[in-house]
Amino acid sequence: MTNGLENVVAAETRLSDVDGAAGRLVIRGVSLDTLVRDGTFESVAVLLLDGLFDADGPRDVAALQSALGAARAAAFGQVAAIDATILALPPVDAMRALVARLPDGEDAATALRLLAAPAVFLPAVLRLQQGLPAVAPDAALSQSADILRMLTGNHPTPEQTSALDAYLVTISDHGLNASTFASRVIASTRAGLTSSALAALGALKGPLHGGAPGPVLDMLDAVATPANAAAWLNAALDRGDRLMGFGHRVYRVRDPRADALKQALRPLIASGQVDSGRIELAEAIEAAALDILKTRKPDRPLDVNVEFYTALLLESLGFPRDAFTGVFAIGRMTGWIAHAREQALEGRLIRPSSVYIGPLPRAA
Repeated sequence: MTNGLENVVAAETRLSDVDGAAGRLVIRGVSLDTLVRDGTFESVAVLLLDGLFDADGPRDVAALQSALGAARAAAFGQVAAIDATILALPPVDAMRALVARLPDGEDAATALRLLAAPAVFLPAVLRLQQGLPAVAPDAALSQSADILRMLTGNHPTPEQTSALDAYLVTISDHGLNASTFASRVIASTRAGLTSSALAALGALKGPLHGGAPGPVLDMLDAVATPANAAAWLNAALDRGDRLMGFGHRVYRVRDPRADALKQALRPLIASGQVDSGRIELAEAIEAAALDILKTRKPDRPLDVNVEFYTALLLESLGFPRDAFTGVFAIGRMTGWIAHAREQALEGRLIRPSSVYIGPLPRAA
């Protein structure tokens, strides 16, 4: 038996390949570098969902962008029903509660609602929690541009839109992680895509999965200046604390998504749309942490993971840190839907075995 199902193959997939030893991520035959350089939320959604639905499924980028715009406008009708009980929840839980109100199904229309609605719900919840009115979607915009517009009330710059696209592309799919596996388990029962998405959202919010980027900023705040980095990091390790943004369950080398997001920050830095001091602090912490971890934990491959630069990128775009998991869910929704459909179309009911280690009945 393998604890945590380590190295157990639970599914065959055409969707993504994570090579932890080489530090490589491939999505439907396309490398991460190519996807981030050339892709958008819409183009990666078309890539991942290709062939998983009937003729009503996404056909091309322009058609999907138009359909998503209309679906966001329809989803905004749910915003009026957001009440004080929902607004008292953390943003990702509020978003999950609103997604639970969506109809279930296994068709392309359900998938489209699930792609569009969280992109509307999260900005609306964040604004309403601040006492601001929710901003209605602009169906003519791309998904990333409209998310930022609904969040801030202002049209984003091209650099901001490109940065969010890079993030959503980067985290669109990543093998059989905990939330994706949860999605496939539910899909194997034929419960429907909304049920699969809700299971995945529940798994994602855990701090060992998608709930970790926010604490990266807490670490930056605590370190405060580059000169403090080494002393603070050593003290944290002395206490037995985990350094947020370093290490990964699969990657034995640097997480390729970290470099993709670091690259995505550069146009924002060059155009003065990011606090350069914040970036310098992050780079000082990164350098110090890698040096310290190599010395103190030489037998463990601990390098920068996706969370480190996720935190910096989303902060620069105006998202509060308690909303980071919700933004992650918007991007990963595409992968969850694709895996759910793949499982429903080609897989069986997922029913693993267990080994009983409890007491046996006493002999008569």
